[in-house]
Formats: sequence, C-alpha cells, structure tokens
Amino acid sequence: MMRYKESPEPPPPGMVPPGSDNKIMHSCLHIVGEDVMASDGCAQGKPKFEGFSLSINAKNEAEADRMFKALADRGEVRMPLGKTFFAKRFGMVADRFGVGWMIIVEA
Repeated sequence: MMRYKESPEPPPPGMVPPGSDNKIMHSCLHIVGEDVMASDGCAQGKPKFEGFSLSINAKNEAEADRMFKALADRGEVRMPLGKTFFAKRFGMVADRFGVGWMIIVEA
C-alpha cells in the first residue's frame, strides 16, 4: 500500500483533491491467489458502494466459511452462507466499508 504523501513524485496538478495526502494511491489485496488493485485517491466525500458485488470462488466449504466470517466482521450479512441449488455454498455479505461480496463454492 502507498499513500499519496509517500509517493516519490507528486501527482499531476488537479488530479487529486487537496487534503488527499493520507488517501491510498496504490494498494494490492491478495485474494485466493489473485491480486486486486485499488485506490481511493480521486474520491471525494463519503464513498457509496451500491449496485454491485464482488464475487469470490472458494476452493471448498471451509475456505468459504473462513472468508465469509472475515468479511462479515463489522459488516452486514445479506444472505447467510449455505447450500443452494447452484452451489455447495453461497452467501452474500457487505464488509465493514459497505462493499458487497458473494462467496461461492461451485457445485
């Protein structure tokens, strides 16, 4: 993770709002063997994560349970993790930041 104040070069003028020194310029989340890159540097005001969810395929039920529990910590369970007609395990949760996640173990 790198904050704007840690960058070796300042951002181009007008790219980042004033007061963004502590915002994230680059971050990398390692999720089930995949890298997800993110930044909040151009965001202004309070972020709203609406109308979408990220989906993670878990290798097995135990991994799904672990991921779901971690994402639900200080978040909101939207659909409890359980067996469905299309999956061994499926559930929906919003993490503590309001980002929607779907965890699935395919049938």
